[in-house]
Amino acid sequence: MIIGLVGAPNKGKSTIFSAVTKTDVDIADYPFTTIKPNFGVAYANKPCVDQELNVKCNPRNSMCINGIRRMPINIVDVAGLVPDASSGKGMGNQFLNDLMQADALIQVVDLTSKTDMQGNHCEHSDPADEVLMVKKEIANWLGSILEKHMANIYRRPDGDAALKEILAGFNISLEQIRKAADMSYLRTSEIKWKKEDIYAFADSLIKINKPIIVAANKQDAAKDGALEALKSRLKDNIVIGCSGAIELTLVKAAKSGIIDYVPGSSSFEIKKEVSGGQKKALDYISGYLNVHKTTGIQELINAATFDLLKNMVVYPVEDENKYTDHNGNVLPDAILLQIGSNAQDLAAKIHTELAKGMLYAIDAKRKTRIGKDYVLKDNDVIKIVSAR
Repeated sequence: MIIGLVGAPNKGKSTIFSAVTKTDVDIADYPFTTIKPNFGVAYANKPCVDQELNVKCNPRNSMCINGIRRMPINIVDVAGLVPDASSGKGMGNQFLNDLMQADALIQVVDLTSKTDMQGNHCEHSDPADEVLMVKKEIANWLGSILEKHMANIYRRPDGDAALKEILAGFNISLEQIRKAADMSYLRTSEIKWKKEDIYAFADSLIKINKPIIVAANKQDAAKDGALEALKSRLKDNIVIGCSGAIELTLVKAAKSGIIDYVPGSSSFEIKKEVSGGQKKALDYISGYLNVHKTTGIQELINAATFDLLKNMVVYPVEDENKYTDHNGNVLPDAILLQIGSNAQDLAAKIHTELAKGMLYAIDAKRKTRIGKDYVLKDNDVIKIVSAR
């Protein structure tokens, strides 16, 4: 799974990327600090099932800190997007190519409204307009690609398959293509779409294939009521107020051993004696957390993973009584699966050969045998029984 960080220039994308991945990248107060995409790993947080089972886990594919399982998620931070990027302005097509592999997008906007769509400082700019702009540019870019190839698929009886061929490499499924066509009231057999039909289809496809969650960044410097006003403008989107700068400060302080802090926490503990300036900064951050409870950055990753992409967590084991693998590790793996997945989907996620030879599964919590088509639930602990 890949989550893309997108937005107009100079909104704080690189700061948030550094905070969630603990990776140093160029951060500056001017447009197009990011030229080439930055790749890293963030973590989605969820209470670990070991608390429910009253055991102590030994994570292998993830981490567990204070009862919170942290599962790795791939993150890509791409160059800032400006109006008419689909026509080549700004970083243009480079930006759009970089983000197409993402399963979901976190769009970063400036809640203070003090930077415009080009990333320059201004007196006022509506961040809601930026969200609409990004959606439009992605859809227009995809529409222009389809328009160039449309003559090759006119009247083909398998129009949906032909569209899939054109969009190969863009992480777009046949099911999504069919759903987007239905949303646009278009048929996919013997396609005879007009130009407006092509772009309407592209708009619907992007809504399905690239769901967006909005990061209302710089909340610590925004006016009272700014977040509520933005949520009112963007009723169809999940909008989360956040401060990338505060999260990055906390992450760096924790890395230096100055504080004890777990991302997503509502507080931190000072472990070392700090200078006057450091104490002042940490007091300010503590006051912010008292009001807002968290920096909002971890909530972005969690919301994208679980709310936007509809994932759940399942724990595969080999010993259903001790909840261990063959090496004795307790609850070693936490697997992200889409809600609605069944036991055989879990087997396939572990290994294709395991799925091919699968006989049945065991619900380790209830100690009961379940079929291959058993629909999994969040926090299930499952043993796969296979002939292979």
